[in-house]
Amino acid sequence: MTSVHRRAVRAALAPLLVVLVLALTSGVAHAATVLVMGPGGHVTTRQDPFVPAAAPTPAPPPGATRATATTATATTAAAARARPAKSRKPPQQTFASQLTRLRNTGAITPAAYATYNSNFNAALAAERRLRGTRATELEAVIENLHDIAVAGKLTSGRLPVLFEILNDNRQWWTSGPIPAGGQYVEFAGSQLVWEYYPGQGIELQVLATFGKADGLYTAGAADYSQMEQVLAQMIPLAVNRGGGPTWEYYFHFDGGSPPWTSAMSQGTAIEALTRAYEATHNDSYLELAHRALALFTVRPPIGVRVPTALGARYVQYSFTPGTSIINAFLQSLIGLYDYAQVSHDPLAQQLFNAGNAEAQAEVPHFDTGAWSLYQPGVEDPLSYHELVTGFLEQLCQRTQAPVYCITAQHFTAYLTTPPVLALLTQHVRKGTASAIWFRLSKISRVGIVVIGPGGNTLFATSATFGYGTRSFSIPALKHKGTYTIHLAATDLAGNFSRIVGTIQVS
Repeated sequence: MTSVHRRAVRAALAPLLVVLVLALTSGVAHAATVLVMGPGGHVTTRQDPFVPAAAPTPAPPPGATRATATTATATTAAAARARPAKSRKPPQQTFASQLTRLRNTGAITPAAYATYNSNFNAALAAERRLRGTRATELEAVIENLHDIAVAGKLTSGRLPVLFEILNDNRQWWTSGPIPAGGQYVEFAGSQLVWEYYPGQGIELQVLATFGKADGLYTAGAADYSQMEQVLAQMIPLAVNRGGGPTWEYYFHFDGGSPPWTSAMSQGTAIEALTRAYEATHNDSYLELAHRALALFTVRPPIGVRVPTALGARYVQYSFTPGTSIINAFLQSLIGLYDYAQVSHDPLAQQLFNAGNAEAQAEVPHFDTGAWSLYQPGVEDPLSYHELVTGFLEQLCQRTQAPVYCITAQHFTAYLTTPPVLALLTQHVRKGTASAIWFRLSKISRVGIVVIGPGGNTLFATSATFGYGTRSFSIPALKHKGTYTIHLAATDLAGNFSRIVGTIQVS
């Protein structure tokens, strides 16, 4: 498979990603189904009550960005083939060459180099023996390592987590089943949570792993030792980014190249460390949480802080600072608040205050009057609506800020409020295909039935629409007269409404 083709596969499958949108609060979380690989590659299925179940990510706006990026890659490659070769090319950087550089500069020891090099060659050999999806997935993980090296971002600090990813993928794809997209995976003897992203392999799910630690804390003292095991495995996988420890993601997503990070996952990590301190009174957890605050002081693409007139917005993806996703912003604030309250850390309080001022100004703009928005102009699916409602309720309890409390009340009420429809079209022309326009208050499945003057049904269909002014295209109506239009809508929570109107055909 060529590099261009591999990237095209990634772009086509990117909407399947379910990272960074988990129901992390105990009020909305549900146990996740996890595939657990044991000795000899034997895989069993179990329910992990401490891992929050993932909610499907809404597909980004159709195609344009991804298609353009893929086409541009192909065009660039074609142009490169058409150009005459240069007589003196510098040596191409590869993962292997950059690993050698780290050894030669003393960044890693010869013994560490030998281990890493042996594991990398074992993955290459395994990939050559595999076929189909298994080969594609392991190859994608290997290429992600190559991309990181070529970008000059292969550091000694990233090697432990990169080889954790590589070795576990080699083990899975040589002996495990092919999971469904978004499936959680664990390995016997390890507390880390992984997730399968088709076209990217099995990747470390930072948010779900720290969410698991949170869940173990909430479960009580009987599970504190397991919570400490989770953190003991995650803490060494942090890297120095923006001046402090950060837990990164190492795969391509929605135009972002690895390594990237998120305010939501970092805020959840800080929250988990805070809870570990509360459970154990081990000061090292608070010390690490303090150092992890650094990411919130640095602008993207390194950090997650976007300064605003009121304070700061903390962004979901470090590679898209202009994307405002409200549930991620609110979750990061909860982590900062909880740590600040326990530690009395002035920097944490300052970071929370800056984000809180901005969030209070932004939250009303994510309330359509009938449903919540995931980001401006994009409505939440049901699971995200419930998720953001839970975050607002937590911030209401913590801060007593009216905007959080009132918006949470609105969002709760929307779960039992039927959608509102209004027929806008009054006249259409005889013998011409037409549009029947209507206004809809919230994302819903809408059905239309067109009944002729004689009482016979001439057309019926249904589709899912977002809120706003929408339309159905209907075939040409052949006769003059008054036609009856039935419109019915069912929202994501199952609330139903129906209206009946008429149009004139002339």
